[in-house]
Amino acid sequence: MAKKYRVGLTGDEKGELRMLVSKGRAAAYRQNHARILLLSDENQDGRAMGDQDIARALKVGTATVERVRRRCLERALGRKEQMNRRPRKLDGEGGARLTSLACSQPSDGRAGWTLHLLADRLVARKIVDSISPETVRRCLTKTGSSLG
Repeated sequence: MAKKYRVGLTGDEKGELRMLVSKGRAAAYRQNHARILLLSDENQDGRAMGDQDIARALKVGTATVERVRRRCLERALGRKEQMNRRPRKLDGEGGARLTSLACSQPSDGRAGWTLHLLADRLVARKIVDSISPETVRRCLTKTGSSLG
């Protein structure tokens, strides 16, 4: 099967990767990734090693080899892969509505707002489907608002 992501390193890139591996001060996974890229390089004198050969030599899975090459190419093209990222509960408008709510007088004869009360009120007003008091706290901290 033909490789989908091919690695062609320049002399400077090879030098940086070799230094990373030879110094031995980087995290083990970073050193392994550097070795994978060096062995995957198609600009070297010989021929680039196959994924299975690299995986066997470095005692990693073939999926790891493929993933490292893919990430290398994506970074070179300027794309940043966002993994495990959830959309924000409160965007700019939601944060503004939270701030205005926190600055208003609380209902039910209360002396002040609590994080739980603010979270409940945001859900009741259908600004968000659900939200934790901790998320409310972080949003208020970012805007410089406080409850007291």
